[in-house]
Amino acid sequence: MIRRIAALAILALFTCSASLVAGDVATFVNLGFSENSRTFMFAQYGIEDETTIPFAEIYTVDVPGNRFVPNGVLSEEYDVPVSPGQDGSGALYNLLPQAAPLAEQYGLDHLRQGRLVYLLVNGQEPKAQISFRDFRSGNRYQVQLVQEQRGSDDAVRSAFHILLTVTRENGSSQEYTVGLPDYYREGIHKYQIRQILHAPNERGIVFVVEKITEMSDGREVRFMVETVTFR
Repeated sequence: MIRRIAALAILALFTCSASLVAGDVATFVNLGFSENSRTFMFAQYGIEDETTIPFAEIYTVDVPGNRFVPNGVLSEEYDVPVSPGQDGSGALYNLLPQAAPLAEQYGLDHLRQGRLVYLLVNGQEPKAQISFRDFRSGNRYQVQLVQEQRGSDDAVRSAFHILLTVTRENGSSQEYTVGLPDYYREGIHKYQIRQILHAPNERGIVFVVEKITEMSDGREVRFMVETVTFR
């Protein structure tokens, strides 16, 4: 199991959508779904801009409940020298064995990474409203990212939620509110949707969201997910 986690992580590192730029930008890694699509695991890693300390975090999410499973958050920083050209991925490799028991418990298969239905390409202007059709299912999706900021500079905090409308081929539609509209995260200036994934059972959706803090030398970017299962 540990070898499977490590092998898939190496593959995912080459296919992730976030790249290192000025500032402190983490890299997102999809670590897969369980066979029943009820559980999703992802990771992020990078190098802290101010301290140059490599870090890694692994999260295991209950997709229908849109919350972490018990003990589903693993996080480590490693106070070791970082040489030029390193990206902090070593921190993830060191943390991966700790995730093996969770992967075993929830039956996670790291080859079951779902199906990408939306990707914000680097350099593309993010949109508050996203509309697209999934040609495999025939569903049409309207996604609206609603966010609010309070304060400024070091006292900034912001909240967001996602309004999702799913319209099926027969014309019927369902609406969902995904996330916590009144939960303000300290130090975050804004959010943007980086990826949208279909769970392998085609009934769950994972929104990969960037949490962005603007800094004088660039920006800090960390990842989170919001999930929903269709009724």
